[in-house]
Amino acid sequence: MLKKSFGGIIFPVCGLTLCIISIIVAMKSIKELYRIGTGPSSSHTMGPRKAAEIYLKRHPVADGFRVTLYGSLAATGKGHMTNVAITDVLWRVAPVELIWQPKVFLPFHPNGMKFAALDKDGNEIDPWTVFSIGGGALAEENDSSAASINTPDVYEMNHLSEILAWCERTGKSYWEYVQECEESDIWDYLREVWKTMQQAVERGIDAEGVLPGPLNLRRKASTYYIKASGYRASLQSRGLVFAYALAVSEENASGGMIVTAPTCGSCGVVPAVLYHLQRSRDFSDTRILRALATAGLVGNIVKHNASISGAEAGCQAEVGTACSMASAAANQLFGGSPSQIEYAAEMGLEHHLGMTCDPVCGLVQIPCIERNAYAAARALDANLYSSFTDGQHRVSFDRVVEVMKETGNDLPSLYKETSEGGLAKDYHPIDN
Repeated sequence: MLKKSFGGIIFPVCGLTLCIISIIVAMKSIKELYRIGTGPSSSHTMGPRKAAEIYLKRHPVADGFRVTLYGSLAATGKGHMTNVAITDVLWRVAPVELIWQPKVFLPFHPNGMKFAALDKDGNEIDPWTVFSIGGGALAEENDSSAASINTPDVYEMNHLSEILAWCERTGKSYWEYVQECEESDIWDYLREVWKTMQQAVERGIDAEGVLPGPLNLRRKASTYYIKASGYRASLQSRGLVFAYALAVSEENASGGMIVTAPTCGSCGVVPAVLYHLQRSRDFSDTRILRALATAGLVGNIVKHNASISGAEAGCQAEVGTACSMASAAANQLFGGSPSQIEYAAEMGLEHHLGMTCDPVCGLVQIPCIERNAYAAARALDANLYSSFTDGQHRVSFDRVVEVMKETGNDLPSLYKETSEGGLAKDYHPIDN
């Protein structure tokens, strides 16, 4: 029997007729992954704000608005400032009534919202249900692919094994595949992303004091940065990576300007690794941008085939994906082959499988900030480990993405950004 390959998947061929036809579902631009905005949460703050802006354009005049928040979005929305994100937009026109439904999980995604305009009698007009699916992206219930609303498809290949085969066939690297698929302005966009990441690190290093919220959590980045300078090279390197990751994550927790990579809750990992490597190894901006392109491709594959939403799949989907992205970026910077880069990405995600999302008091602080620092260090370890190999290994990156999705589906909702289980259970904040 003859065989034919579609998108890297082999199907049997009966004579000249295919028995099974592959349906290729293209991926979105990495611009949808790297979003520049304010923290503390891409799914709970940036997504709802965007949804409110879309709905306001549909109803620029109303007597009022009613917004119902469901599931995880309702459970930790106050800690993530979801209410502030929505009311800041809609209050420009009319009063806003917020209804919290933390025990109601809509089938499509845990982060559901229903917007409705109100007439003078309080009757709902044009109700719209939309979901914040992670990384600031939105999707409607009838969109089975959970793709972002009103954004074009860009990448034909959506598995890293397919793209790896393309690299080996053409002699090109992952960033060159990004360049072939994206519009010509992608490098200008990534340059702005990198500028924002650097600024977040540098602001966070200088900032001191207590983060907002009832935890009374002190900023640590500046202290780690100062202490790291007193150690010899090997320990200093690790301390600086910790400091840079803490800096960006603390900026996010305080509502500062950051880049989702792939989310707000995991925004410290990629900047920490790339900032440290540029400063310590003098990599050019051009090479850093190429590494960002590769990292974006890795994160995009996870987002497309599984999830980057903690509310849907736990923190493995956020910090695990960020570690995978940073691992791939670092390996590319150090001259890794396409197979070594794939291996580094695989390890970055594999060793976060099963990680729960259990933010204490619904804030993106404990354990989120510390996890970013550890994941940044793990990314450098994954890069080093892969560099010692020829890139050959048994478990592929695509398989780990598949397992991560399965694991996320099996996790109880207690451990998916509801703050009802894990580290968040029965935790009482320090009273002032």
